Amino acid sequence: MPLDPQAQAVIDTVNSLGLPPVWEVTPEQARINAAARPRPAGPEVAAVENRSIPGPDGDVPVRIYTPEGSGPFPILVWYHGGGWVIGDLESADPTARHLCKGAGCVVVSVDYRLAPETKFPGPAEDCYAATVWAADNAASLNADSSRLAVGGDSAGGNLAAAISLMAADRSGPDIVHQLLVYPVTEVNYETPSYSQNAEGFLLARDAMIWYWDAYLASDADAENPYAAPMKAGSLAGQPQALVITAEYDPLRDEGEAYARRLQEAGVDTTISRYDGMIHGFFGMVGVMDKSGQVMEEATGALRAAFAGAAVPAPADD
Repeated sequence: MPLDPQAQAVIDTVNSLGLPPVWEVTPEQARINAAARPRPAGPEVAAVENRSIPGPDGDVPVRIYTPEGSGPFPILVWYHGGGWVIGDLESADPTARHLCKGAGCVVVSVDYRLAPETKFPGPAEDCYAATVWAADNAASLNADSSRLAVGGDSAGGNLAAAISLMAADRSGPDIVHQLLVYPVTEVNYETPSYSQNAEGFLLARDAMIWYWDAYLASDADAENPYAAPMKAGSLAGQPQALVITAEYDPLRDEGEAYARRLQEAGVDTTISRYDGMIHGFFGMVGVMDKSGQVMEEATGALRAAFAGAAVPAPADD
């Protein structure tokens, strides 16, 4: 379908800022420029707390969001997008708030180390450590480790898929759901969606080349499933998934290809493409109508997964 007029308005607003493309500036300047983009605020939640937790190479900052209610709550560990190069707790804040309120869960938002200062596997290992910490410390968060989900958008979706693989390989926490929002799943710039959406829709092909170059330490890393989940030998036994894609997004096809691989492996997986939408629309609730719709779909899927994982109360004698 045609580009949604609300998406076009967002593109026009971003273009009006006159910022250079990321591949023409330093990572530090790219982060400054990204922070200059307007960002809608998220809803109020019961509590927000910044903490530092032990990581593989030093402490990892996290931000913990707690919903209204008595708990114990389910947990969602959230990994922000930004090509592994940009993004932080502030950029993820509105989305984390919506997920916390809509899904009725504690959200642990992870401020993993960024590339190129920390290349693969450092960011993924930070995210895995935070996920293990959330499961191990659920009681102190007024949360329930038996209802643990992971999720992320773009590079964060890549990390969520990777952490699901890592948890299975390492006998780590049981994950009941993976929310993969336009995830990066492999190094492949030749898909139809890359050709169709190479430029003009906020995320450009040249940007993804720049991001991957910043993230990977070597060409061999592109074959590692923890960097490129499509390279996994088997996806059998992976957590159920909701994979969200956007029509006008270079990453559309690889996200959907990964979802089909999950389905072929017997994993309960929903593919949900939003026609007329662009990369980044998941974080624009209040700006675009379909952003509100996709947030409702995501939080509904989380609630259903958490309900399915709940342990029934013992029957009365």
